[in-house]
Amino acid sequence: MISTALLGFGIVGSGTAEVLTRNQALIESRIGDSFRIRYILDLREFPDSPFAPLIVHDFNTILNDPEISVVAEMMGGSHPAYDFTKALLMAGKSVVTSNKEVVANFGTELLQIARENGVHYLFEASVGGGIPIISPLRKDFSSNRITAISGILNGTTNYILTRMKNEGAAFDDVLRDAQRLGYAERNPAADVEGLDAARKTVILAAMAFGKRLDPNAIHCEGITNITPEDCAYAESAGYAIKLIGHTSLMDGRVVAMVSPRAVRADNPIYGVNDVFNGILVEADMVGKVMFYGPGAGKLPTASAVAADMIEIMSGRTVDAAEWTDAGTDDIADFDGYVCRSLLTFDVPKEQAAGLRAVFGASDYFTGRNGKHTFVTKPMSEAETLARIASAGFPLVSRIRVLD
Repeated sequence: MISTALLGFGIVGSGTAEVLTRNQALIESRIGDSFRIRYILDLREFPDSPFAPLIVHDFNTILNDPEISVVAEMMGGSHPAYDFTKALLMAGKSVVTSNKEVVANFGTELLQIARENGVHYLFEASVGGGIPIISPLRKDFSSNRITAISGILNGTTNYILTRMKNEGAAFDDVLRDAQRLGYAERNPAADVEGLDAARKTVILAAMAFGKRLDPNAIHCEGITNITPEDCAYAESAGYAIKLIGHTSLMDGRVVAMVSPRAVRADNPIYGVNDVFNGILVEADMVGKVMFYGPGAGKLPTASAVAADMIEIMSGRTVDAAEWTDAGTDDIADFDGYVCRSLLTFDVPKEQAAGLRAVFGASDYFTGRNGKHTFVTKPMSEAETLARIASAGFPLVSRIRVLD
């Protein structure tokens, strides 16, 4: 009999308890053993829940029970989740988590502590919700050098941008709808300002390149400044605007960023709409591989947590490769990041020749409402900003292109 415990009985925690019990017979057939949820840690009482007898309020009850071997942490936030995770690993208990904040901020240390104590630290649910992405990076890409990962990593922002594109709706109006439907929190800053996607991008960069960047130090832009007009300009050029987390290598150094990107219709990410997520992995041997599905939600995320628990209970765990915290020499200078840009200037069509003189050969599109939209050639961040400044016309918007 394998004894497990859950930390947190919110949306994901209660979903994990449901997955484990509803499919208990199936899970036991796959791990070759029986298991039980022995404790569920939460500050609240749940008198109407069938799991009420398992609720405990003292973390030490779990930490000091020698029978507990696998713990799922779904508390959210850095503290006390990090502190509890560290203590459990040091006590010889494996931990799985959906907590992207803890993994992004402390993953290097916690993976090392797990190795030193002969246990495991898994975090499939921390990035893609119900989409398997961490496990494939741990296992299926082991014969490949990953060159880039780009993805829609936040369902809230994707829902908002989809509505803005399809309906011409204003950001604030769609955000209110998203909150009413439960897609956005009352305080949506972590989603709409890109912070949620930034933490997930940091985790993907560490999985791909072995370097954990500071999530507070990477380039991060949200969608609060995107307008229906931006979406219309992009659509006129054959693009859709998506909030993209991206990481790649630039001259052997890691670049990681979150920003709105113009995605062309022939890119598989273009068709990822509403609350769904899509992650595109590029590798030297296999080429491009797309992962698509529900990036959040009670049962999809809980299924990923349960899958990590099952892997550990089965005794067939493949741990993530060792990470190191990125130093200055590991991080690319963002000013040198090269991409194309979708630019819209406030300039009459007859004066567009002035833009051509500044930006050189570009893909030009028909102006509308006194605006002129075009896609630049690939150029660095520094060069793009310098040319925008020298253009002599008001810039309406700049959206980086995802090629």
